[in-house]
Amino acid sequence: MYSRALALFILLATFFVPSTFAENLSPHIAQRVITLSPHATELAYSAGLGPKLVGVSQASDYPLAAQKIEQVANYQGIKLERILALQPDLVIAWKKNASSRELEQLEKFGIPIYYSSIDSLDDISKNLRQLSLWASDPSIGQKNADIFDATLEQLRARYQTQSKVRYFYQLSQKPMMSVTTPNWPTDIFHLCGGENILTDNTVAYPQVGVEQVIALKPDVIFTPQAATTTDTIWKNWPHIPAVKNNFVWSLNPDWSSRPTMRSLKAIKQVCDYFDQARSTYAK
Repeated sequence: MYSRALALFILLATFFVPSTFAENLSPHIAQRVITLSPHATELAYSAGLGPKLVGVSQASDYPLAAQKIEQVANYQGIKLERILALQPDLVIAWKKNASSRELEQLEKFGIPIYYSSIDSLDDISKNLRQLSLWASDPSIGQKNADIFDATLEQLRARYQTQSKVRYFYQLSQKPMMSVTTPNWPTDIFHLCGGENILTDNTVAYPQVGVEQVIALKPDVIFTPQAATTTDTIWKNWPHIPAVKNNFVWSLNPDWSSRPTMRSLKAIKQVCDYFDQARSTYAK
């Protein structure tokens, strides 16, 4: 519940600040930056905004310096009063995980909000270039974006002609959920020559039954690293090609789930696994 003072500020902001402020966002050199998701924190550092961070979201654990910054948001929402007290001149939010009502209140106070929207690998460098315009030294973000793009181009050239590997990506156990193209992180698998077994599913992050996975017979099964019970889940279904060949692998969730510079590490990890599968199925 808002304090009386905050409620009064919100009321005044509603009347005196244009609600379209965020739509007319114009970069300036930011001095006090707040990020509202772990991937936004990583992007801020890569864009040269790290020294300006005064608030981050829970689980913003990379780079290590981010762990020392005050946490002003978590999966339940944002600490609106605390964010206002920190007086940010830039807030970086994840478009798909944004608390729209609370962010609208920040916009009414005239606080610029950059909405990071990333569906593909190419969007990462795009975000870096845009965010670098808020940094005192834009060359940091521009250089990192160039490095990312050059490495991505090399990886695409290497894997674009590789044979397809049918995969199932397990996001969680209970309920068992997955992800469909073009939603993140499917572009990582696509670059490496992966073919999602859920191609006919139109839901972005669908709930999936074991029977469905059995019927679709993936060559490879991927799970987040935190899913320590993976072997227990699938060991009873040895006729699934992925299980029969011991191609049930855990991915580093920070690399695969967060669209950042470290997505390049996720690509290498996934591509290496696909190469192992190809060498077996080609025999």
